[in-house]
Parts: sequence; C-alpha cells; structure tokens
Amino acid sequence: MKISLLVVVTLVVCSTATAQIDSTLFKRTQQDTSKLLLNMDAVYNRPFLSVSKLPVAVGGYVEANWQHLGTDGVSEGHQFQMRRLTLFVASSISRRIKFLSELEFEDGTKEINIEFASVDFEFHPLLNFRGGIVMNPIGAFNQNHDGPKWEFIDRPLSATQLLPATWSNVGFGLYGKLYKNNWVYAYETYLTNGFDDQIISNSENKTFLPSSKLNQDRFEESFNGVPLLTAKVAIRNKKIGELGLSYMGGVYNKFQEDGLVLDEKRKHRTWAIDFNTVLLTGTYLTTECTYTRVDVPSTYSQQYGDKQWGGFFDVVQPVFRKSILGFERSVVNAICRFEYVDWNVGKFLETGDNIREDIVSVVPGISWRPTSQTVIRLNYRYNWQTDLLGNPPSKTAGFQFGFSSYF
Repeated sequence: MKISLLVVVTLVVCSTATAQIDSTLFKRTQQDTSKLLLNMDAVYNRPFLSVSKLPVAVGGYVEANWQHLGTDGVSEGHQFQMRRLTLFVASSISRRIKFLSELEFEDGTKEINIEFASVDFEFHPLLNFRGGIVMNPIGAFNQNHDGPKWEFIDRPLSATQLLPATWSNVGFGLYGKLYKNNWVYAYETYLTNGFDDQIISNSENKTFLPSSKLNQDRFEESFNGVPLLTAKVAIRNKKIGELGLSYMGGVYNKFQEDGLVLDEKRKHRTWAIDFNTVLLTGTYLTTECTYTRVDVPSTYSQQYGDKQWGGFFDVVQPVFRKSILGFERSVVNAICRFEYVDWNVGKFLETGDNIREDIVSVVPGISWRPTSQTVIRLNYRYNWQTDLLGNPPSKTAGFQFGFSSYF
C-alpha cells in the first residue's frame, strides 16, 4: 500500500512539474527493438525519454490482455488482465559509468519487483564490471523478456515453469564484447545470491525452480552463503544469426548453521542453449532449450524429479508491410510457437515405466505492429498436460488477445 501511494504521489508531482517545462526539451531515444544486436544487450536496447541535457532518462512498457480458455470443457469465462506495467530509469553518471533500473508491477500490484538495478563500469570493450541487482544470463529470454519484443501473449513455458522468469539477484560480475568483421563475440559471468530449498519444498509438490522467486530475502542475504554462478558466451554473425550457451549452478540447501553441519551440500545445475536468426524469406526463428539437474534427497518420493528439460521454438513470418489505418510502417505477422516442458525425466524404479509429468503446447496466431515499439496480438493456445502416472492428458484451449507497448 505504501509503495502504491508513493507511486501515485510521484506521478502527480511529475505531471505538475512537466506542465511547467517546455515540451520541446523532451527527446525520445528511438530504437528498433525488434532487431537486437545480442540478447544480452536487451537491458539497454530500449526506448528512453530524456529532458534536454539531463543525464537521466526514463521509459517503460505496458501490457494488457483478454483471454477465454477452457480445460477439458470447463471454462472460467472471459478474463481481462493487466499483466505488467514496467518502469525504466537510466542515468549516465559519467561517460563510462552507467546506471539502469527496472521496476515491474505484475497483475496490477499483486507483485512489485525490482528486476534490475545495477551500475556498469566500462573499462575496456572486453572487460567491464557490473554490480547490483542483475539479471542472471541463463538462456535468452531471461534478459530479453520485454513484452513489446515478442509476438506472443504468454511467456514461454520453459522460461516460467522450468526457470524462474526474469530471475535476478544481488551480485557482481564481468562482461565484454569483441567485434571482428561480421562477427560479434561476447561473454557474461556473475556471482550472486541464489536459490533456496523451496526448489523441492513448495506447493507444486515437485521439483520447481521458480518457487525460489518467492524468497524476497535473497536481495538482502544468501540462503546458505554459497554464491550462485551464472555464465554465458554468445556469438553472432550478421547473416547466420546468434548462438548462446549458458550455465547456472550452485548449492540450494542450508547445509550448515552456526558451524553445525546439518546436511550434505545439494546442488542444482542448469545448462541452456539459444539461437535466433532471420531467413532469406524474412522469417524470424527463435529457440531456446534448457536442461536441469537437481540433487534431490533420497528421502523424497519419485515425484520430485532430479532431471528436467524443456524449450520453445518460435516462427514469425511477416505477411505484409504497408500503411494500415494511417500507420505507415506497420507490419502484420503470421506466428506459431511450439513448446515442451518435462518436469521429471526418468523411469519408475518399481516398474521401469517412464515418469510422465510434462506439457506440450502449440500457439498459432497473428500480430500487428503499427510501430516497432507496439504490438497487438491474437493467439490461440492449445495445451496437452500429462500427470505423473501418464493418465490421458488434460487439454486446455482458447483464444487470447492483447497488446504490449513501450512508452
């Protein structure tokens, strides 16, 4: 409540102040956010609004949707959602010292998160330092997650059901780039606070990494004193596309307290590969695949998987580019997403049968971009979800409509 009141007061003050400022002083830094250099550039590759020569710039995006979904013939009817309101503040402290923050309001004010708030010290193109609340660079989507950059209403299942989407932590790290002819080589590596035992102690009753997002104390202290290591390397060619390889791993349980050993160290490790390219036909292809290993205690039942994997594959085909309703450079796309998540890779010890706890999803649709910063989307979602015992899958299907736009 206090945070909401503070935001309202701030907006009122700002609106009063801007009425006394010459509007010609405002400058918008336009960027075509549909064409990224690298996924790791996404945090800064956004449109910002600055005032005259002030070193501070602001921006953000908004996302609202409607959906009508049903599972096995049972529907909750029409649902309207204010998915996200995200605010950016950036500052050039000096020519080689920069600050950026990202504050996100999800589902109204149900969740309020500082997703990014760091200071960058630029020493050399190949060696730069970043500290604060950072986005752990696992896969491609975790850093490159802004709604206006995607043609689909829902975030990928593998990014929300295997990985904790927009997973960020307090820590320090290094990053750098090397440009050579038509190639770009880049890396990032960070030590941050990490996961906790909610990975295996949660309301989902399965191994579920996203549960650790519920631990807000991770921005204040480490759960067990062992840092989480996240590292990524990426390479991009103007004609071939971008390939990224990343790793995230650490200890998730509290194995000691006040010098007393409570348990052995239990680790989790996640590997990810991502790729995106544009074909000669203008077709955009984006894919990401992750694989996770978790040291699950032997006292836990087999419903807690020690191996998980999943991924998604997006196809976006521009159908035509022309003026529509006065928007001169608008683009209409035909789109489709294929995705899969398996929370428990393995076989039952007693029978040797496969453990089945997975979901398959297909999402066709169309999108219209009146400008590169705004997208209007119509999706049809169809899910098949199978339970642990491999019973006939439950089927979820329905339409989704919405928009997402930078401002």
